[in-house]
Amino acid sequence: MDTEYYDDIIIGGGKAGKTLAPALVAAGRKTALVERSLTMIGGGCINIACIPTKTMVASAEVAHTVRNSAAYGIKTSLPTVNLAEVIQRKRSVVLSAREMNLHNLEAALGKDLIIGTAQFVDSKTIEVVTPDGNIRLLSAERLFINTGTRPLIPPIPGLKESGFLTSESIMELEELPEHLIILGSGYIGLEFAQMFRRFGSRVTVIGQSEHILSQQDPDMAIAVQTLLEREGIEFLLKTKVLGVEHVGNTTKLWMQIADQTIELQGTHVLLAVGRAPTTDVLNLAAAGVVTDAGGFIPVSDRLETNVPNIWALGDINGGPQYTHIALDDYRIIKANLIDGGNRSRLDRLVPSCLFIDPELAQVGLTETAAQQRGYTIRVAKMDASAIPRARTSGQTDGLLKAIVDSETGQILGCSLLCHAAGEMISTVQMVMQAQIPYTVLRDGVLTHPTMTEGLNLLFAKLLTQQPLFIQI
Repeated sequence: MDTEYYDDIIIGGGKAGKTLAPALVAAGRKTALVERSLTMIGGGCINIACIPTKTMVASAEVAHTVRNSAAYGIKTSLPTVNLAEVIQRKRSVVLSAREMNLHNLEAALGKDLIIGTAQFVDSKTIEVVTPDGNIRLLSAERLFINTGTRPLIPPIPGLKESGFLTSESIMELEELPEHLIILGSGYIGLEFAQMFRRFGSRVTVIGQSEHILSQQDPDMAIAVQTLLEREGIEFLLKTKVLGVEHVGNTTKLWMQIADQTIELQGTHVLLAVGRAPTTDVLNLAAAGVVTDAGGFIPVSDRLETNVPNIWALGDINGGPQYTHIALDDYRIIKANLIDGGNRSRLDRLVPSCLFIDPELAQVGLTETAAQQRGYTIRVAKMDASAIPRARTSGQTDGLLKAIVDSETGQILGCSLLCHAAGEMISTVQMVMQAQIPYTVLRDGVLTHPTMTEGLNLLFAKLLTQQPLFIQI
């Protein structure tokens, strides 16, 4: 068969790939983007991750607000959750985003947007099998791998036969689980835990570590767990799942807690123990591209693999698995290969947000990490109820925490568990990136009453370390 030649080929159209492709075309490069399916146009974020999950989180928040409306002086009947309609709303939002991405890519690439599964033939050539079974050979001077991740399936006896759910398949359920058991106490597991509890399911979360959210400081993790327990979510921590069996409409799990073996029964099991890289289908060995023990592709600070002229972007390269990181990977490639710059991923400040209610947002170092790195630190902590806007909106749950270098006054890190934390954390991040002292947030004139104003109060506690008595 004839080989089709390009300047650049991108395998996978996630955030990094779909943003890079039009930029390369605009720079005069003949570019092909290969995506495995029309239903994945735009990547995981808009199809199976950020956008659909947050759409369903919004529905769960509405149910929770209606259920608790009497606290606001509004009396109404209890909400009835129609999960099929929640799912249909989610599908509509996803479809709109996917169609917009398809339009943009077709406008930029035309026939060089190729649908099919790709694998390497050599370091410059890939084979693409199209949905109709045809095979195409594509060759390029430069190749970019952006194939993302998929749910990690742990080797638990009986699990594969049990009909488990993943973070993808659970968003297609149209009937509410009676008792949802979630394996995993990280971001994915906790978002679905609160969501389905608010929809009306009984929810049990199983985690192997001593605390949920093992990358957070224990005080923040305990604060999150306390809030979720108050909503009726059950937790089994320091727990190892030994086996799973599905019989009829019941799934049984055998677990070890300390020196005891216990049995737990539920109707559905959700796996939320992490993500696995989509590298095993690429035949990377043919190109000479190495992977680490977990299957991720190690890269340089400029996202280069071990093979010249092959780069790996987004989740596949083992960095933080966030869409905003994939976008910044694109910026690195554009700066270095199009704009003549010299940009790297060294020392980039990475914010994160757990989209429960209230949100948990974090940037920089935790207190534990700062101590491990040898910093002399000062720590400010404050209950979210101290923020006037939190009280007016009835959103008083949560804990705010900041870590500051005692010697320089620079903010080393911040964790915000409160309403609108995902928006507030950007203000802290900008101050950190500008490398200006925390006093800018302590003394800055911030709009009253807003949640961001709480940063005034939080950083003022570094001065007094005494309870603040706030008047509205």
